[in-house]
Amino acid sequence: MAGMGSVRHTELGAFLRSRRERIRPADVGLPHGPRRRVPGLRRDEVAQLAGASVDYYNELERGAGSQPSEQMLAALARALRLTADERDYLFHLADRPVPTHGGAASHVHPGMLDLLTRLTSTPAQVITDLHVTLVQNPPAVALLGDHSGFRGDRASFVHRWFTEPEARRLYPEADHERQSRAFVADLRAAAARRDAKDTEARSMIAALREASAEFAGLWAAHDVAVRRDDRKRLNHPSLGLLEVNCLNLFSEDGRQRLLWFTPAVGTDSGDLLDLLAVLGTQQVSGPPH
Repeated sequence: MAGMGSVRHTELGAFLRSRRERIRPADVGLPHGPRRRVPGLRRDEVAQLAGASVDYYNELERGAGSQPSEQMLAALARALRLTADERDYLFHLADRPVPTHGGAASHVHPGMLDLLTRLTSTPAQVITDLHVTLVQNPPAVALLGDHSGFRGDRASFVHRWFTEPEARRLYPEADHERQSRAFVADLRAAAARRDAKDTEARSMIAALREASAEFAGLWAAHDVAVRRDDRKRLNHPSLGLLEVNCLNLFSEDGRQRLLWFTPAVGTDSGDLLDLLAVLGTQQVSGPPH
């Protein structure tokens, strides 16, 4: 990555340090501990929350090192619980363009991020209205796989669902038709809520109509329905078939939703979900949201 100007780098480091020192460990789900010597979070804790190495984060605060990527800046903004204005300022200091709303580097609604932090044993994640996964907690990664690496059109699970056959393997084949209809109806509702000048949803829909005959046919049916609570069957690579309830909490503008997964009543899925902590993360293709 390209280097940054010394003044900007120094300002970036000072800003990160100021934001780190204002956060209490409990705000991000960390224990306070009896021997804490610094206000706020330690550098290693921020690095852990952002998925960065301690050495790399230390360099950023010292005003050294290479220019952070957009993905790293977004991760730091979430780890430090930045407001939208603070997130934009962080990107300006790093000489990076502020991400468009709805992309993989989007600012996560602070209230949703706080709730996600508190759901320590329940699989949960925050997605956009176009089904781009923004952040997952460890149980969600263990259940659904790590989705932090998807970029561009592939960041949307709906796009992968209609263009990549392997994205469907989490669902039993008998459920594929119902899921396809639900995804398209939900996407139509999301596109209608967006501003008339929005190009992100229109571009995605146009690409899917061209790439997938199935999507084009379902889109022509004009069904519209916001996807809310749902009961799902999931094929997990180690746990087998699970039946779960997928619950949704929407942001005020409808652009983001917090999903969390609970075992369906009357099944043994509760015991299976408890095994997630033992199994660790499973690398699977896509989330069933």
